Amino acid sequence: MFEDNFSSVLLSDAVSEFAKLPGIGKKTALRLVLHFLKRSDNEVQGFSNSLIEMKKGVKFCEICKNISDTKICNICSNPKRNHKIICVVENIKDVIALENTQHFFGIYHVLGGIISPLDGVGPSDIFINELIDRIKQNKPDEIIFALNTTMEGDTTSFYIFKKISNYNIKVTTIARGVAFGDELEYTDEITLGRSISNRVDFEINS
Repeated sequence: MFEDNFSSVLLSDAVSEFAKLPGIGKKTALRLVLHFLKRSDNEVQGFSNSLIEMKKGVKFCEICKNISDTKICNICSNPKRNHKIICVVENIKDVIALENTQHFFGIYHVLGGIISPLDGVGPSDIFINELIDRIKQNKPDEIIFALNTTMEGDTTSFYIFKKISNYNIKVTTIARGVAFGDELEYTDEITLGRSISNRVDFEINS
């Protein structure tokens, strides 16, 4: 068992803060803190300033809800992207994962979560209405569901599918090369790239 019997309250407080990060235990937090103690004041100041500036400056794209330094992200503002194809994802990490495959050249819509009644998350708690508004205004040719293949992910896809079923839009989903329950961010780029390239009709797949 890890005992935090530190001789310094300042050290203990720093370790506690690092340990709040996802996937970081007390031992790893201590290693990180001790690493920073060895760095110069300028290096530590640069690190802390980058976090503060990120927190103050990073915005969410007014169109797709992806992170951005400006009101409109560089994907939505890119005229070379296919703006008639919208890929629906759960979170920002999924955008990064799909971009890393270099197989998708449309644009995105980040829901900011998935429907999960057990966790108290309903349709109004995520950006579904914003997606429907985009569809009404821009009339895309295709909507791709790239949500994690869990019960909650499938429920969210089906809910959106029913909501947009009256629109003349092709609705597809990534091929099930991604194993059931897998998260997109942990799927290798080749598998994920094939999954989006070989997407199938959602109605047939559901």
